[in-house]
Amino acid sequence: MRLSGVPVPQIGAYEPKHYICQRAKGEATLDGRLDKPFWDRAAWTDKFVDIEGDIRPQPRQDTRVKMLWDDDYFYVGAELWEDSIWATLTERDSVIFYDNDFEIFIDPDGDSHGYYEFEINALNTVWDLLLIKPYRDGGPPLDSWDMKGLKTAVHIDGQLNNPEAVNRKWSVEVAIPWTSLKECAKEHRAPLPGEFWRVNFSRVEWKTEVVDGAYRKVIHPDTGKPYPEDNWVWSPMGLINMHYPELWGYVVFADDGGPDVFCISQDERIKWELRKLYYLERNFAEQTGSYTEDLTRLGWSSELDINPEVYAAKHLFQITAAAADGSGTWIIREDGKLWKESHRI
Repeated sequence: MRLSGVPVPQIGAYEPKHYICQRAKGEATLDGRLDKPFWDRAAWTDKFVDIEGDIRPQPRQDTRVKMLWDDDYFYVGAELWEDSIWATLTERDSVIFYDNDFEIFIDPDGDSHGYYEFEINALNTVWDLLLIKPYRDGGPPLDSWDMKGLKTAVHIDGQLNNPEAVNRKWSVEVAIPWTSLKECAKEHRAPLPGEFWRVNFSRVEWKTEVVDGAYRKVIHPDTGKPYPEDNWVWSPMGLINMHYPELWGYVVFADDGGPDVFCISQDERIKWELRKLYYLERNFAEQTGSYTEDLTRLGWSSELDINPEVYAAKHLFQITAAAADGSGTWIIREDGKLWKESHRI
């Protein structure tokens, strides 16, 4: 299959956000509120920023998230400040981002394939799907897939769909069972203390006005369609596309023994260099009709002391680099899948 070129994220240094996810204490009773003891041990994330990062203005409304975990669930609590709280979609697996929404993206093993997307609006309507691979790599999404055992709740601090109300915010609680997430995870299991998963969060926000006592999206006079939505995220993407799992944040699962801190490892930086080569190869082939084994033709440069090896043919390539400790080899191919092969002793 001939794959097209891919937009390159406009980021500086590779520094995705990270979060130390503590173990939950006690049982969660979901009502959408985050001002209860269950969430006390969970820190807030940084406030969300524009999806493109610092090149865009700060969001007009604040958004932040808390996370916890236990043997059964991954818990996410989100707080979305908002003076116009509205929602229209009531059918599960509707395209929820046509409303204002909150979204969760999870790649358990960090290979950029086999990951999950979850969206929820202020009516507590959800859309959950499994993606075999990103759209840039051929997809497809599996809309019929459901998170079995999913629990959600929404709390409205104000009134839903009432422009005359004094609105402050809406908040969300989500409990996703590991039984639904482990099929794409390492060894098909829940995480262990000290391990991380790649996770990101997004908030879609439409420009609205009040017409005849109801909220309506503001229509652009030149196009006759609503103005494009704003996309606010936890870990910035450097482009308007959430489906670049390599740029999502690092969620580190901790217990009473830690860990308490996180630093991006040398292996993660090696993986990022391979990802940059993947962008270059895909765009080179878009221009020339074929991939190349000659790195000088790609214009690749790196501050890391690595020596990638490239095998390329007309419609496929594979690039490898040694793991930081010499225990194996990192590999990326033309459809973006990135994995490690360990050296056998």
